[in-house]
Amino acid sequence: MSKAIPDTMERIVLAARPQGSPKPSDFRLETIPMPQPGEGEYLARTIWLSLDPYMRGRMDESKSYAAAVEIGAPMEGGCVAEVIASNNPNFAVGDFINDGMGWQSHAVRDGKMARKLDPGLAPISTAVGVLGMPGITAYVGLNTHGRPKSGETLVVGAATGAVGSLVGQLAKAQGLRVVGVAGGAEKCAYAVNELGFDACLDHYAAADASALRRQMADACPKGVDIYFENVAGKTLEAVIPLINVHGRIPVCGMISWYNAGALGAGAAEGPNIMPKIWRTILVNRISVTGFIITDHYDQFPTFVKEVGALIKEGKIVYKESISDGLASAPAAFIKLLEGGNFGKQLVAVSEDPTR
Repeated sequence: MSKAIPDTMERIVLAARPQGSPKPSDFRLETIPMPQPGEGEYLARTIWLSLDPYMRGRMDESKSYAAAVEIGAPMEGGCVAEVIASNNPNFAVGDFINDGMGWQSHAVRDGKMARKLDPGLAPISTAVGVLGMPGITAYVGLNTHGRPKSGETLVVGAATGAVGSLVGQLAKAQGLRVVGVAGGAEKCAYAVNELGFDACLDHYAAADASALRRQMADACPKGVDIYFENVAGKTLEAVIPLINVHGRIPVCGMISWYNAGALGAGAAEGPNIMPKIWRTILVNRISVTGFIITDHYDQFPTFVKEVGALIKEGKIVYKESISDGLASAPAAFIKLLEGGNFGKQLVAVSEDPTR
């Protein structure tokens, strides 16, 4: 059984490995014949493509926790899709799924890594946002590695992004003081007025890390117990001296350094701040934990149940930044790495029949 299927599909492949910040020429849009599903497979059309900062690391050839995208291969990424032809008894035509289909309009998959979506739980776009990989990253990073306690203070960078916005809301629900750091007055106002943060600091308005630290000290009169690390750079340098004894730093990402290469060479100008950071970690007995969310997917059912209920009750809000059409993905991704998105960055690849 199948729906009407076009003869061709589109995909965006990695054309060249970026030197520093990605450029449009590092990507290539291709039109290829439509693949056909074999035994045990299905063909799906992409509705929503997720763009996430981790994808920048996949463009480099250096060793990481996952293999690099090969030159000429489609860029990787999570998607929400609709099954349009199926030879897999577990997936019927019309099913909505979340799967890693990549930057493609269509893909043939075997379903081993897919999950079916219930449009009645929440809009299906949330499966790659607040109820998807970014959401469980926030949930696990805060609860498993942040170990929050009521009355503590949490600082989160990229505070209005897909991860940071949920981190702050979950922390507020657990009785913490939450201070965000974001780029621009509009984002900071959203963090306070819509997300319920106690304060949000505009890193664009701070001349340097020292200026940001002074503002942070005012916003965190009892110091910082948890710093949820999304960005590194100026925010990391500002917050480190304010972290209390036995503070915790869940390390989720470091977006300000991604374009500097795998090891962050040349990521910051001026004196080397690592000795000060390392000494503060020692003296204050700070727990710093890097985590990769694929190590924690056993928590996914609990996460979806808890956060899905909070969304239905209106206790968790989220924002989506949407670009239109697969061809818009490279520009949207470049903008994301520069902090130009506002909320979860999605690409509307095709019509969402549930909206």
